[in-house]
Amino acid sequence: MVIVAGHLVVDPQQRERYLADCVGIIEMARRAPGCLDFAISADLVDVGRINVFERWESQTAVEAFRSSGPSDTQRAAMLGASVAEYDVADARSLT
Repeated sequence: MVIVAGHLVVDPQQRERYLADCVGIIEMARRAPGCLDFAISADLVDVGRINVFERWESQTAVEAFRSSGPSDTQRAAMLGASVAEYDVADARSLT
């Protein structure tokens, strides 16, 4: 399993627009083969932060979905980012 997690930093006045522009990619990702979860969401404390969380069956599934990454418009809106991929060997359910 692969987890992609981290956050993006955008101008607080642009955050809602940025998130609205992500709706299509979220819908597409959630339908993609191998996608277990995919979320891009507003942080509840920091108005300029957008949280990223993705869970995939495999690295192959991540690579098949991810083409060129964020659009030019999205990339221009980002003031910073800290996102990483993690290879997970095992998982335990907490529910």
